[in-house]
Amino acid sequence: MSGLLGPRDSHLRLIESAFKDSEIIVRGNEIAIVGDSAVLIARLFEELVLLLRRGEPVDETVVKRSVAMVRADEKPSSVLTDEILRGSKGRAIRPKTAGQKRYIDAIRNNVITFGIGPAGTGKSWLAVAMAVHALQTKSVQRIILTRPAVEAGERLGFLPGDLMAKIDPYLRPLYDALHDMVDTEGLQKLHERQALEVAPLAFMRGRTLNNSFIILDEAQNTTPEQMKMFLTRIGFGSKVVITGDATQVDIPDGRSGLAGLQNLLGEIEGLQFVHLDATDVVRHRIVGDIVAAYEKDSERKNARVSKSHG
Repeated sequence: MSGLLGPRDSHLRLIESAFKDSEIIVRGNEIAIVGDSAVLIARLFEELVLLLRRGEPVDETVVKRSVAMVRADEKPSSVLTDEILRGSKGRAIRPKTAGQKRYIDAIRNNVITFGIGPAGTGKSWLAVAMAVHALQTKSVQRIILTRPAVEAGERLGFLPGDLMAKIDPYLRPLYDALHDMVDTEGLQKLHERQALEVAPLAFMRGRTLNNSFIILDEAQNTTPEQMKMFLTRIGFGSKVVITGDATQVDIPDGRSGLAGLQNLLGEIEGLQFVHLDATDVVRHRIVGDIVAAYEKDSERKNARVSKSHG
């Protein structure tokens, strides 16, 4: 009961503030609920009890996410306990939102998955986790990480060093995710047995990628020609995850290879688009608020454009 209601009933107060049309009465080990949202609240408590019984920690963040999931008719007990693998420090890697769970399921069930959404939604991080899991279970023979070498609004000039040194800054987010999943020694072994390949997108031309887990990051910065080239590289036994944020296009002419792609490829079997939004942001709360503010601003601008054309 103390785990369910939280320290000094903090979880209970969170739930009460989320469902202001209902009253929650706690007497000993019994909870009575009265109001329009009584069924939803009862389901929420049932889900939280399931998490506690499975030994999962329930804190304020979990309660808030569980409220959002129950409102969306999702089950927190199945979303938050779906373990992908154990990270390098023994921490369980799992989806944290219903959107992330849809994304993980799409990767499991499709040859090509597009993960589209704003910063902080775990697109790249979860893709790397799924890639490491596929390698550990011998579903694939190697992981290939690639992205277009496009700067985010700044001209960095020529970078010193060999190919790896030149592309390292571009692929640093994927490397950071890899370090969360595999320790330094394990990462070195992957490099030694050529089970991990890192290359700029331009180096994909002319190749056929078999038995590989391929992650194309920052796909909004591909051109349509690059995207077509990449998608036609896929060989037998491979799985592909393509991540991107349509609001952060950095290519000079704005011709993103991600734009309009769902209309073109959406009906193809074995290929799925998953859209994540501000509710899936798992960084600091303020990041979610910033993303939501930008989304609202974009909606207002689109509405004004529609009115002017109408």
